[in-house]
Amino acid sequence: MPSATAGRISIINFGMGSATAATVMDLLSAIEPKAVLFLGKCGGIKHRAAVGDLILPIAAIRGEGTSNDYFPPEVPALPAFALQKAISTTIREHARDYWTGTVYTTNRRVWEHDADFKAYLKRIRALAIDMETATIFMTGFFNETPTGALLLVSDQPMLPEGVKTAASDAKVDETYVTDHLLIGIDSLKQLINKGLTVKHLKF
Repeated sequence: MPSATAGRISIINFGMGSATAATVMDLLSAIEPKAVLFLGKCGGIKHRAAVGDLILPIAAIRGEGTSNDYFPPEVPALPAFALQKAISTTIREHARDYWTGTVYTTNRRVWEHDADFKAYLKRIRALAIDMETATIFMTGFFNETPTGALLLVSDQPMLPEGVKTAASDAKVDETYVTDHLLIGIDSLKQLINKGLTVKHLKF
């Protein structure tokens, strides 16, 4: 997997999917990282989450199945609060705003034409949908690694004209991804420079 390290921060591009996300988190546990921040893309479910917007998830719904191998389904997928707080502060320092809410994590592909599934997503009041966040939160909790996430809205799959294509995804990368990465890096730098701990839970 492509990776790079500068100072005390490393970044890994593990691709896509909850199974791969779980594998990466399990492997990272061997070096006991101080924190893991997931910078991923998501689809906006509610119309107010426009392409290019940032979402700071306060929880994730475990619809992907992978996390069931770590905890029973009733255990909620939550990030480390102190890490999310640092990200929130950094976003404001970058003169940006963000949405906060619940993300639904799925293993399904090409669900955009399933009317029943789309109605379900509206019913559970999820703000966005992705394929990794819940898995990363749960595997982080399992491995005693403080974990957070900052998501970039890359498409609006509830609308026929909003479904992601290769061309639209390339445009998102060109327009928004650099800022997304810089905010993530600066969030971790804030924790490092202030010497704050994000592992406030007793496992």
